[in-house]
Amino acid sequence: MHNPFLSDFSAEQSFILQLADETATLALGEKFTNILHPGLIVFLCGDLGAGKTTLTRGILHAMGYQGKVKSPTYNLVEIYKFSRLYLYHFDFYRFNDPIEWEEAGFRDYFNENTICLLEWPEKADKLLPDADIKVFFRFHQSGREIKIQAGTEKGKLCLKHW
Repeated sequence: MHNPFLSDFSAEQSFILQLADETATLALGEKFTNILHPGLIVFLCGDLGAGKTTLTRGILHAMGYQGKVKSPTYNLVEIYKFSRLYLYHFDFYRFNDPIEWEEAGFRDYFNENTICLLEWPEKADKLLPDADIKVFFRFHQSGREIKIQAGTEKGKLCLKHW
């Protein structure tokens, strides 16, 4: 399996952060809101319990969402509405076949009025649109190591404003 932490990327395309705990992951989510804008697609990749939903919770709370943020593992998608902007938080962990993404009608969710955060994107294989930003989580010592990588030109522009 490809290890994104061993790849050689230029500074404008990716960077690696060390996060000590859940509080640091929530703070990273808050910082992430500075570069998020409508039309952005973000893949969240990592093992179970690595911090994907925690990062999403940090993003949502920084955007003003007051409610409980839960993993969409069983619902497949959680929908959050902010004025005219929708943030869709997907979790494809339970998919057995990539075609399930197509059959669920999720393609319609990806447009210029939405931000899409996707956990387990590899379960939908090549059917997904390209990720503007990919966030890779891995357990490292007592915390997490996070690699944030641009996947498109739009993603590179976002990371330049980090």
